[in-house]
Amino acid sequence: MTIKTIPHFLNGEETNGVGERTQPVFNPATGEQTGELRLADAADLETAVANARKAAETWGDISLAKRTAVLFKFRELVAAHINELAELITSEHGKVISDAKGEIGRGLEVIEFACGIPQLLKGAYSDQASTGIDVFSYRQPVGVVAGITPFNFPVMVPLWMAPVAIATGNTFILKPSERDPSPSMLLAKLWKQAGLPDGVFQVLHGGKETVDGLLTHPDVDAVSFVGSTPIAKYVQATATAHGKRVQALGGAKNHAIILPDADLDNAADHLASAAFGSAGERCMAISVAVAVGSVADELVAKVKDRAQAVKVAEGTDPEAEMGPIITAASKERMKGIVTAAADAGANLIVDGREFTVAGKENGYWFGPTVIDNVGTDMTAYTEEIFGPVLGVVRVETVEEAIELINSNPYGNGTAIFTSSGSNARKFHRGVHVGMIGINVPIPVPVAYHSFGGWKSSLFGDKHIYGEEGVSFYTRAKVITQRWPEPTHASGASYNFPSN
Repeated sequence: MTIKTIPHFLNGEETNGVGERTQPVFNPATGEQTGELRLADAADLETAVANARKAAETWGDISLAKRTAVLFKFRELVAAHINELAELITSEHGKVISDAKGEIGRGLEVIEFACGIPQLLKGAYSDQASTGIDVFSYRQPVGVVAGITPFNFPVMVPLWMAPVAIATGNTFILKPSERDPSPSMLLAKLWKQAGLPDGVFQVLHGGKETVDGLLTHPDVDAVSFVGSTPIAKYVQATATAHGKRVQALGGAKNHAIILPDADLDNAADHLASAAFGSAGERCMAISVAVAVGSVADELVAKVKDRAQAVKVAEGTDPEAEMGPIITAASKERMKGIVTAAADAGANLIVDGREFTVAGKENGYWFGPTVIDNVGTDMTAYTEEIFGPVLGVVRVETVEEAIELINSNPYGNGTAIFTSSGSNARKFHRGVHVGMIGINVPIPVPVAYHSFGGWKSSLFGDKHIYGEEGVSFYTRAKVITQRWPEPTHASGASYNFPSN
């Protein structure tokens, strides 16, 4: 197999940079190395930031009509390259092709939202706020934005950030995950093909040194981050200490409550897809099913059937419903968590620890796993597993279920399955969570709302994309103006004008 070199994309072209360090990229389904990723050093980072700063001097003054023309063209190009993007995602992440296409589709929604930026950037005007005085406001770009994105959605998450940042007049440096960097490179080429000026969108690969460089560089004005909670905390603390605007989305432990009046077949179907889709490697996965009252035994039996029926195979298999997980280390960590739960007294209903795919034994496989009677003190409950593991916790009442969710340190997403409008209303008003589904297992908001959790799932006060994304990537400016007639001009007053 030929191992490809994956370079940076700086100032409109691919470049290896001057850094000499590299990192291997693997196909998780086979365990084989497929790429050699170039890692940035300090000089490469300085080059990227300087390019972005120079491009920001002109891009922010480009007319809205010209910006939207680029965005519309970029949207067309992404749509035309869905198959190629999906193949890159599957080859380096492992998720099935249909799931990869699904994440691209959600990214396209944000591009389409950003195409409406002329309407979103309309300011406000107050005529005659005081005699002869008008007040108006508008928003301007913050400048240079860094986006630090995770492995689990190598196209969707960059598209949650960059189109809105660029539409509002900023330049954008993407630092993607080292696990699956190739989709970012294709996005960069499509931006250039769409007519985006050099330096407005760049891709810089690297590890912690590169992240720290972006968080502390004086010419980076804002940072968008999606990843684990410990790193999100670090990103916010470090970047804000260096005067930057920060939105940092962290981890999750998403619960789904199932009430006795729910359609259990529907609930079991959706629990399986929400727990095992994308191998559970998504911050909106359902990892805890909270079975209320008498529903538990029947629900567990139905979920067991569905877990055992999931078709696990290489993502390119047209019948595959779930692919491998991202690394061998992740697999071993998951095995340890599941084993600890079983040793602590939980019931292992479906065990995926030793799952493998014939002919792909060196891949990073972990089968759908269902654990019943999970205790809230077990690591299977307290930690974000980020894998195809569904824990079942049993409670007696909906009030107890809501309290369980509220006592959890995370507050990203949650769901309820019920036919009771009163219980659904009690749930969505009472839970301390940012995104809520009612008979919807993965309540990711559409692009014209905003994505983000509460508590330890979000650091910073702005959610991502939507109107909050526009607000994050811009700064408000308010102008108070007076144009007195030359013959009636009077001396300045020491009082605040009020009439």
